[in-house]
Amino acid sequence: MRDGDTIVALSSGALPSGVAVIRLSGPAAGKILAEMFGRLPEPRRLLLTDIALGGEKLDRGLVAWFPGPNSFTGEDCAELQVHGSPAGVKAMLARLAARPDIRLAEAGEFTRRAFENGKLDLTEIEGLGDLLTAETENQRKQALARAEGGLSRQALAWREILIGLRAEIEARLDFSDEGDVPDALPQSWLVEVQQLAGELRTALADLDRGRIVREGARIALAGPPNAGKSSLLNALARSDVAIVTEEAGTTRDVREVAIDLSGQLALLVDMAGLRETDSKAEAEGVRRARNEIERADLILWLEAPDIAVLPPPSGDVPVWRIATKSDLGGEKTGQRAISARTGAGMAELVENLADFVADLTGRGEPALVSRERDRQCLTEALEHLQMTGNVLSAPELAAEQLRAASAALERLLGRIDAETVLDRLFTAFCIGK
Repeated sequence: MRDGDTIVALSSGALPSGVAVIRLSGPAAGKILAEMFGRLPEPRRLLLTDIALGGEKLDRGLVAWFPGPNSFTGEDCAELQVHGSPAGVKAMLARLAARPDIRLAEAGEFTRRAFENGKLDLTEIEGLGDLLTAETENQRKQALARAEGGLSRQALAWREILIGLRAEIEARLDFSDEGDVPDALPQSWLVEVQQLAGELRTALADLDRGRIVREGARIALAGPPNAGKSSLLNALARSDVAIVTEEAGTTRDVREVAIDLSGQLALLVDMAGLRETDSKAEAEGVRRARNEIERADLILWLEAPDIAVLPPPSGDVPVWRIATKSDLGGEKTGQRAISARTGAGMAELVENLADFVADLTGRGEPALVSRERDRQCLTEALEHLQMTGNVLSAPELAAEQLRAASAALERLLGRIDAETVLDRLFTAFCIGK
């Protein structure tokens, strides 16, 4: 990525398509448009015109001109909305990239320029990335709220409080010999510190809720071999994603399948049946299965009438006992009886799962705190705030703790130490975004 270059890329979806959007950004964008059309179009107004490059007409479409800094990247930008023809788009990109003053964009380069020019902060960029990959309604709501600055505004409000707290204590350090600066901090100062710490705790308490919306609730399908785990996976996914045979121990590895439960993402985790075995491959599958059970948000413990019943796992993870193969008859040991073959009990199970995930994620506004990076920054800020109250007898140390808390919030927004996070983040962005 080189500063000062003008970049170009296809910013719309895969070709062929009804419309293709070619985006340009950089100092030469206006010059290129002026050469193409003899003049610059009126800013932020679509112009229907022939699109010619090198004296050759390539298409007819809409052109938009966004002079900086009032553009997505903060630079001079242009968009060509043309027919989504693979040959036409390829010809335009080839002719534009052949110019000495323009090059093809790298992955995420438009968004990175928006960050570097102060148009987006790091939390908004992460929200934008989540929005591009959102698969469920709850993911869309959460990502959009974050992309539109929901977490940024909250972090900036916390930062403003910290600035005020720091000003109070640093005034006593810098101007202690001035008669109009009292030695003692007002009682309200410590109350503000405690209130801010409480707000950070509340935000951190929402982390699991936000993580489940963003990554999906992990639902482990567990039990002894041949209890019907893969059959249930296929029935819930409505697809033959797993091999089903009467042979016990068919599943050796962990398989994840994403499903949409009433607008909420859930990851069904199929795994090896739990039993003692001499097979090294199956033993490894059992070990992985036990690890997945510990990671799950919910365990569906499957029990079948033709399989010896095992005791369900104990621990903090909720366990639902599911009596599978209800079409075979026999005693129903589980809390819920289903048949993947006939569909009996499946609609009720899906409804119960949707309600469970909805309770996990909350039924109100989406949680904006959803990433491990959020947890690290907010936890660090909270720890420094808590230390502030412990070192008030040494104002210099208290002031340093508040400064460190402010720095943690600055890292959350990407104002310091952002390069490593950005490099990792933009590898997931598409070319042209």
